[in-house]
Amino acid sequence: MFGLTGFGSTVVALPLLALFFPLKFAVSLLMLLDLVVLLLFGARLRRGLRLDEIGWLVPFMLAGMAAGLTLLIQAPERLLLLVLGAFVLCYAVWGLARRGGPPRLARGWCVPIGLAGGAFSALFGTGGVLFAIYNAGRLRDATELRANNAAMILLSSLLRLVLFSAVGLLGQEGLPATALALAPALALGFWCGGRLNAAVPAAVVVKAVYALLVIAGLTLLVRSL
Repeated sequence: MFGLTGFGSTVVALPLLALFFPLKFAVSLLMLLDLVVLLLFGARLRRGLRLDEIGWLVPFMLAGMAAGLTLLIQAPERLLLLVLGAFVLCYAVWGLARRGGPPRLARGWCVPIGLAGGAFSALFGTGGVLFAIYNAGRLRDATELRANNAAMILLSSLLRLVLFSAVGLLGQEGLPATALALAPALALGFWCGGRLNAAVPAAVVVKAVYALLVIAGLTLLVRSL
């Protein structure tokens, strides 16, 4: 998903990994994997970066991340899985029902989207999809859009690395070994996404991913209830 669009990897992977691992473990695992792929391949996305747009999101993202991290530590996992399932399901239904290009967004949308994106980044690592919605409403150039999406994911991942380290989430047993074991699959997926980006219309692949997310969201709702 990241190789294809520059965002969305966590919102696809987390609902599936949450079926096999505790949520705090899965969120920390995907944060490490996001950093790996961005540090390895993010350099090629620097062209077209729009710092003037990113700068408006960052303060509100930081405030949202503080609230999200508090909830991740203190809220019951069952409640968090319910919120994640509802978020994934709503995002997938919105994606399947949407027609035409993204609507233009005023600069003021950086406040609610930055806060919500920061909160969901700390909670589930899924804030990138909200940042992508904001970027798509502000930018029309495909290169700028992809670069800004990747930059926001990298920035949020680096901030989460600091925050998760501070509260001890990176000390969970088996976390580094699991991330290392999944790294080859991550690299293979990124390579496949790049090939799909060149060979298959992105809309076709993205619609298929949305359909998968509907199933994943419903599964999480059933598990949490």
